[in-house]
Amino acid sequence: MTHCITTQINLSSHLPLHCLTNLIHPILKSSVQPEITTLASLILFLFILHCTHTISSLSLSVSSFYNMANAVTAAVSFPASKSTSLPTRTSVTAPDRILFKKLSLQYRDVSVSGRVVSVRAQVTTEAPAKVEKESKKQDEGLIVNKFKPKDPYIGRCLLNTKITGDDAPGETWHMVFSTEGEVPYREGQSIGVIADGVDKNGKPHKLRLYSIASSALGDFGDSKTVSLCVKRLVYTNENGELVKGVCSNFLCDLKPGAEVKITGPIGKEMLMPKDPNATVIMLATGTGIAPFRSFLWKMFFEKHDDYRFNGLAWLFLGVPTSSSLLYKEEFEKMKEKAPENFRLDFAVSREQTNEKGEKMYIQTRMAQYAEELWELLKKDNTFVYMCGLKGMEKGIDDIMVSLAAKDGIDWIDYKRQLKKAEQWNVEVY
Repeated sequence: MTHCITTQINLSSHLPLHCLTNLIHPILKSSVQPEITTLASLILFLFILHCTHTISSLSLSVSSFYNMANAVTAAVSFPASKSTSLPTRTSVTAPDRILFKKLSLQYRDVSVSGRVVSVRAQVTTEAPAKVEKESKKQDEGLIVNKFKPKDPYIGRCLLNTKITGDDAPGETWHMVFSTEGEVPYREGQSIGVIADGVDKNGKPHKLRLYSIASSALGDFGDSKTVSLCVKRLVYTNENGELVKGVCSNFLCDLKPGAEVKITGPIGKEMLMPKDPNATVIMLATGTGIAPFRSFLWKMFFEKHDDYRFNGLAWLFLGVPTSSSLLYKEEFEKMKEKAPENFRLDFAVSREQTNEKGEKMYIQTRMAQYAEELWELLKKDNTFVYMCGLKGMEKGIDDIMVSLAAKDGIDWIDYKRQLKKAEQWNVEVY
């Protein structure tokens, strides 16, 4: 690997070039140590550069080189022989950030024209430059935390509609807010919402985060809206009291025209992969479908000059009942439009079972494709995204452990590698 170098040589008296050559020549001629030859040539080369103003700052002091280990690796190439001739093409690179490693050298007396001088050389070489890892995700120009709780963006509700059936166990609503392009988000990001009113202590409610359910263009295609998919939280506590989630009920009850305080956008974990030929496996339970709706709209419902999806998108959606299936009609239209690029599998736990009579949870459905999924996971352009209930990741681990073991692979270690490579992305609650 080529290292950039910064070399400083201090000479107690200024010497003309021929004197420096006379000083170095005996070393080049007599030295049997290639590292000494290399260093001597390097000093001569740098002095020439200095004389020709190629290097603006070079101070020379008479010095000696002894025991120079194989340490001078530079963007300057020298002949393998002991010749003092310099290469015809040289380059010196000056990076913006340099890390230095100093090499200590011993002294040696050298006789020049009957005069004995003590020569010392100190060469500083740059350690390998720290290269910033390039993300595999669509993160160019990403904006985060533009709006904060103390100064939120004030949007307006444009649309709010229930998208689950009347007999579904719980209500889920799809809502669209105006942003006028002031909240520039990406597919896979989230926004915060601060409910109106105050808490029991008289303080403003804390914000709640929600995954964005629309592509960056928004449901209306003008980049001026943001959409959410929100389940109304209502439950009975241990004392038999009915409890309503503050923010979810605030959002589900919003009427068109009502104001809503928005923060963010935030998040990098769930950003889409850059590779338009990637395999994207999406695992969702309930409202965890939100980021994947945004992915799929970009992939199959929109046209972009700089992005055309040609890979495989495979969605697994787990819900309790068929009346709880979210965006079902949209996904089926996508499948009709791109049957070679989109696969869709539902897991309806209260209505479906597998061949063993077990309830059809998302991991149960995935187990039916276990071998195929494992083969996909061995490819470096397969990305897994998981959003929803925390328990489903363990179920998927249970499937993959034995399959990986057949190939002599420890699944937990392998999953760790996938995470490091940005190919295993989880956002669960």
